[in-house]
Amino acid sequence: MNCQHIDFAMNRRDFFGRFGLGLGGAALSTLLRGEASGATADGTNPFRGALPGPHFAPKAKRIIYLFMSGGPSQLDLFDYKPVLNERNGQDLPDSVRQGQRLTGMSSNQATLPLAGSAFKFAQHGQSGTWMSDLLPWTSKVADELCVIRSLHTEAINHDPAITFFQTGSQLAGRPSFGSWLSYGLGSVNENLPAFVVLISKDRIDQPLYARLWGNGFLPSIHQGVQFRNGKDPVLYLENPGGVSSVARRKMLDRLAELHALQFEDLGDPEINARVAQYEMAFRMQSSVPEVMDVAGESDEVFELYGAEARKPGTFAANCLLARRLAERDVRFIQLYHPGWDHHGNLPKGIRRQAQDVDQASYALITDLKRRGLLDETLVVWGGEFGRTNYSQGKLTPTDYGRDHHPRCFSIWMCGGGVKPGMTFGATDDFGYNVAENPVHVHDLQATLLHLLGIDHEKMTYKFQGRNYRLTDVHGHLVKECLA
Repeated sequence: MNCQHIDFAMNRRDFFGRFGLGLGGAALSTLLRGEASGATADGTNPFRGALPGPHFAPKAKRIIYLFMSGGPSQLDLFDYKPVLNERNGQDLPDSVRQGQRLTGMSSNQATLPLAGSAFKFAQHGQSGTWMSDLLPWTSKVADELCVIRSLHTEAINHDPAITFFQTGSQLAGRPSFGSWLSYGLGSVNENLPAFVVLISKDRIDQPLYARLWGNGFLPSIHQGVQFRNGKDPVLYLENPGGVSSVARRKMLDRLAELHALQFEDLGDPEINARVAQYEMAFRMQSSVPEVMDVAGESDEVFELYGAEARKPGTFAANCLLARRLAERDVRFIQLYHPGWDHHGNLPKGIRRQAQDVDQASYALITDLKRRGLLDETLVVWGGEFGRTNYSQGKLTPTDYGRDHHPRCFSIWMCGGGVKPGMTFGATDDFGYNVAENPVHVHDLQATLLHLLGIDHEKMTYKFQGRNYRLTDVHGHLVKECLA
């Protein structure tokens, strides 16, 4: 390359000016025209991801993640352990515990009495999947589910455990799962975010921080957008009084021109991401009210999801919204349903929680399937860890609690390239340790990414001199769970 005519004293603005419109202006003009085909690959355009395309043919186009915040008791839902009932009240054998750590909430108990489940279990479907009588609706679609009973994690308390599931790290600050998908694959719908968050109302028993759906060090266009029940589904989306849509459009056009100049001066890609967010917000002023308006849904649909589906903000209503968002090609739809942290009074508490989610989860699967969407939609159901096989606090004939248990717990997956009607992995007779086919959180993340056509080792982002990925430096594909 001949460098003798280069003016090394040229400032940044002069440099970009000599190349016509400049890189920032080119990117912004593409955004304002809404041409996804001309998108840049640095994350500034929400319609095209940083990857040139999937690494291989995807089985799923999107994920609906039903996150049961608080840690559902696998021993009262999916993992049938008759030994616990037979030895109810006996102390947890040292040979089973093996000196493993306990939380501060039960480590000072004089005994750790085994607690058999208060609920009856039965096998369902041709697959013979075990479920308790807490889940009469979910059991009807047992042959659609892939139940993993051998999941395990590293965190023993809620905040690091949920953060680990959502971001691949126990420490706050990493990009969330949905943000990684938005960054890598982009969006299919120009008028809605690639990543939407819905939270059940009236079930908060521990905080859910916005950083759980944050973009971390990725461009801010990839952060999750929370849709709320009520008059304003997205905060600060509507124009203030006295500002018309025409005036807003003119303001955004002028603001984009100013940001283009700023980008040429500073070269910060976050400037372009900010303008992309402004443009998305402008389009969402019409698209969000449309997707949130369920008045056109038939009575049969509401009956399918249950009576709670008519109450905005409930888990059932959010499942119905999830189906509507899936129809509109939202890439990652995250539902949080808190309230599963049953340290005491578990039989009553888990019965209420199961009633919240059982019929709606069944309805979501059924609704997606009959609309031809289940094969391309990956549905995931589960929490951040499981519960202990011993009772926290006093064990009585009718009551018990269970502490946090990261050593083994259950989740299920459905649709989107998952092998249906199977149970993978197993725990020991006491439901305390993984006995067969352990699946780590990073293994699950790698598998979910694979189903969307992504090699988890190849989707990285360089930050502060290091290449990061969702699965950090871990993760193995769980091939047995793939269809």
